[in-house]
Amino acid sequence: MEKLAKREEQIMQAFWKLNKAFVKEVVQELPDPKPHYNSVATMVRILEEKGFLNHKAYGKTFQYYPVVSEETYKNSLVNSVVDKYFDKSYSKMIAHFAENEKISEKDLKRILQLIKSKK
Repeated sequence: MEKLAKREEQIMQAFWKLNKAFVKEVVQELPDPKPHYNSVATMVRILEEKGFLNHKAYGKTFQYYPVVSEETYKNSLVNSVVDKYFDKSYSKMIAHFAENEKISEKDLKRILQLIKSKK
């Protein structure tokens, strides 16, 4: 799955929050300065072409909804980073954050508890 551009990601965040929406509703969810309606409409169509969105027609108006869940996208993005920068090793990624003090001992204990509870 390809990584989305910043504005595409913002638009998808709006769809994941709203579940389904018309372009004007998505524009309202975007951070200031708000992009022009036509710019968002174009990007929504591009996201549909990329397979992230689909639509339901109401006459000439389209209501869009996500086809790719936020969880699926997030997993793809994290897997891509782990593959590219940490030799496909999650332990190397966690070690990196621990070494750079980006993760606390408390966080590491919580991660261990999560792993143990999955067994």
